[in-house]
Amino acid sequence: MSEENNTPEVLEGKTLSEISDVFKNLMESADRMLRSKEAEAIKSAFYKLLGKLKSEAGEVTDAFDEVEENFKTIYADYKRERAEYNKEQDAQKEENLEKKKAIIEELKQLVDGQDDVSASFPLFREIQDKWRAVGPVPATAFRDINSTYQFNVERFYDKVKINRELRDLDFQKNLEAKEKFCEAAEKLAENENIVNAFNELQKLHEQWKEFGPVAKEFRESIWARFQAATAVINKRYQGHFEEIKGKQKENLAAKEALCVKVEEIAAREIGSSDEWNASAKEIEAIQAEWRKIGFATKKDNQKIYDRFRAACDAFYGRKRDYYSQFRGEMEANVEKKMGLIKLAEELKSSTEWKKTTEKFIDLQKQWREIGAVPRKKSEQLWKQFRAACDEFFAERDKNAAPENNFFANLKAKKKIVEDIKAYVPTEDAEANTAAAKKFAADFQAIGFVPFKEKDAIMAAYRDAMQEKFPDFNAGERGGRGRGTESKPRERSAKDVLIQEYKTLQQEVETFENNIGFFAASKNSEALIKQMESKIAKAKEELHKLEEKIRKEEEGEQ
Repeated sequence: MSEENNTPEVLEGKTLSEISDVFKNLMESADRMLRSKEAEAIKSAFYKLLGKLKSEAGEVTDAFDEVEENFKTIYADYKRERAEYNKEQDAQKEENLEKKKAIIEELKQLVDGQDDVSASFPLFREIQDKWRAVGPVPATAFRDINSTYQFNVERFYDKVKINRELRDLDFQKNLEAKEKFCEAAEKLAENENIVNAFNELQKLHEQWKEFGPVAKEFRESIWARFQAATAVINKRYQGHFEEIKGKQKENLAAKEALCVKVEEIAAREIGSSDEWNASAKEIEAIQAEWRKIGFATKKDNQKIYDRFRAACDAFYGRKRDYYSQFRGEMEANVEKKMGLIKLAEELKSSTEWKKTTEKFIDLQKQWREIGAVPRKKSEQLWKQFRAACDEFFAERDKNAAPENNFFANLKAKKKIVEDIKAYVPTEDAEANTAAAKKFAADFQAIGFVPFKEKDAIMAAYRDAMQEKFPDFNAGERGGRGRGTESKPRERSAKDVLIQEYKTLQQEVETFENNIGFFAASKNSEALIKQMESKIAKAKEELHKLEEKIRKEEEGEQ
């Protein structure tokens, strides 16, 4: 019975439950006691997979314990049945040994006690039939018991005065039997399964020894024929294992290469959760590739597996340490944000509008600088902080002094922005400059607007001024003016580029400030994405402006 049907290679890729089912199917088969190697291969595959899953999980779960206990129960039943079977087989072999010893004693008595051919030869035939009918004996006794039997068979042929006709008949029967053994061996040489062929050949050799000699003239030729068929099978068998060794060397080299990859990843400097997740996916892909590779040589297979496992364990150990530390940092960030929330709660009822506004702006800056917190707490903390901020600014805006009516100021600034957009530049540069100064001064003269609107109205103002008065300087765009009525000097190309750079840089800072403030709010996702897109485009444009400014500076030298 071949035990190659469920080798570990075939079992790879199966789950623990599937491997357990394979073992159950084996236990239900009638020839299960003849498939011990297959049973042990299934057991080995089960525990290797179980160990791997436990290691990757990082902790032992009830699910692993349950599936392991179920397998242990099935395997224990098998071991008990196997032990009983082996015990019976050992007892049977010992019984066979005693039977063969008795047959040898019977043969000895025949050789030593009778000379009557007609009486002794039929009895000798009976002894031979009885010998061949007895089953296997313990391996430790096989050589001695066989040698003793053959020795006494030869004594029979030497001592008993058998008539030539009967002796020749016996030689002929032995020759016919051995010719059949030769034919069987020659047919085995054509068998594609060389391992099975080799095993069957060993059986033929054992059976060959059970038969006596042939006529002297055929002894060498029949043995040479049998040996020739044996040599063909042995050569193929040796070549088969040489091929396996070659493949195992290739497998070892492939596995060594994977070990190097995992060791490199395990030693890699990783500083973020995304990098850890990406590296873990690399490890998983390598592990999948590993499972597709066959075994290495017997002496190297466990060593290379231990090396691979150690590298994987080192990676996952570092990953666990990172997340353990990361969780600690996030809890510390929670404490920091709770502290800011407490301060915001204490300040939200203050009526010192200007002073408290500055404090809230500072709190918001601190909030943005604090690192990540656990996702399940992030939204809750943000809502608490934002609620305190909103309560203060809403109350501030509601209680604004008449001369600083924030909503009226917002309306006035929006009107100026619309006027700028409606302005049609003329060919008179001085007139355009004067108009730009007037717009800037009017815009600057208006007081504060509601806190939530300040960035948006400032961005709208700058965009409008940039569109209508692209040569107006930063001070003028900011609404403060240059403080002189003299005719502005003509600016160089470098000055224009620098001004564009500063303006764009201010816009980036405004967008980034908004993202930082609204990042924790689920309702701001669309706005955040829009801002991120603008920031990316602006930074790309800043890079281009840097190159242009550098070229202008090189031209001045």
